Amino acid sequence: MKVAVLGTGMVGRTLADALARLGHEVAMGSRSRDNEVATRWAAESVGRASHGTFREAAAEAELVFNCTAGAASLDALSAAGAENLAGKVLVDVANPLDFSQGMPPSLTVSVTDSLGEQIQRAFPETRVVKALNTINRLVMVDPSRAGGNSDVFVCGDDDHAKDQVRELLRGFGWPDESVVDLGDISAARGTEGYLLLWLRLMGALGTADFNIKVVR
Repeated sequence: MKVAVLGTGMVGRTLADALARLGHEVAMGSRSRDNEVATRWAAESVGRASHGTFREAAAEAELVFNCTAGAASLDALSAAGAENLAGKVLVDVANPLDFSQGMPPSLTVSVTDSLGEQIQRAFPETRVVKALNTINRLVMVDPSRAGGNSDVFVCGDDDHAKDQVRELLRGFGWPDESVVDLGDISAARGTEGYLLLWLRLMGALGTADFNIKVVR
């Protein structure tokens, strides 16, 4: 599958590496075509890897990951172009973190709205699935780092899109029984809000290699 990873930060690079290792054709998108991080990633990556602008990466992709900073995600996706996202599954991994008052951050949107919903409203022809935003980047692609059986959440308005994301998660090592479907995209309010607790847990535990399990 042709996959665009929008964003050159640690999350984007980790997911792009994992997708490339799984045999997907991966294009890393950034604001400028000569972005040094994206250029170096494409040169050093295994498999079929390329880089370009947000628009270039999204145009050729069958599926898109949004790994940009949450506060900049809508601008980045606008730069990618609504026409290049229409009809495609967009996996939104971003969180709307607000660092303007220092650490720990707050959220730019919460309770009555979410970044996931904002993206879905801004790009109504795109099939947005919120996933992986409650987990450290290394645990995203290797759930065993969390020390055992734990859960990953998905939500979105399109069931077929969530099935596609479930298949990708299976490739990362998440068994079907560990993928918890929370329903429509409004559930992103909950998963994004969980970041406030996740950050406190990371500080208390002294590691990001942890996750949660829903005990039934």
